Amino acid sequence: MPRIELIIGDLTAERVDAIVNAANSSLMGGGGVDGAIHRAGGPSILEECRALRATTLRSGLPTGEAVATTAGRLPARWVIHTVGPVWPGPGPDADARRELLAAAYRNSLGVATGLGAASVAFPAISAGVYGWPADDAALVALGTTAEAADAPPLVRFVLFSERMYDEFRTAADRLGLHVG
Repeated sequence: MPRIELIIGDLTAERVDAIVNAANSSLMGGGGVDGAIHRAGGPSILEECRALRATTLRSGLPTGEAVATTAGRLPARWVIHTVGPVWPGPGPDADARRELLAAAYRNSLGVATGLGAASVAFPAISAGVYGWPADDAALVALGTTAEAADAPPLVRFVLFSERMYDEFRTAADRLGLHVG
């Protein structure tokens, strides 16, 4: 199991090998974390995303999948782009969407390991404009990371508010995880 850390901060300022972008399927930038990463990283990230769309990802990046680019001007070496699901609300689709959220974490961890990253920083995927309830998003994020067979030695969750940090801390306690 990787060492898991929780902090409040700015994902784009993290000095880790890889940061994870909560991207949309177009990979062309957007709002929230995605927009912040593209703005801070500069045009080279968008250029690589355009190249991916012109070749291997013509239809966009599917929900739950992950792909890497360099990090441009960011202090990280790579950006791992993943698409989290939109919260479906309670109902028959909820379990399948929850598995897609877990896959976004699992696949991002696998990409990071494949790159040789010793450290990776995540936002709270799908817990912003995609509407996923923070408590459940934290449980999925931490549970998936703790159970991952393929993960860098250090996984840091960089959370944008004290409220989100508290949700992740509570989830870690519920899961019996020791986090830094």
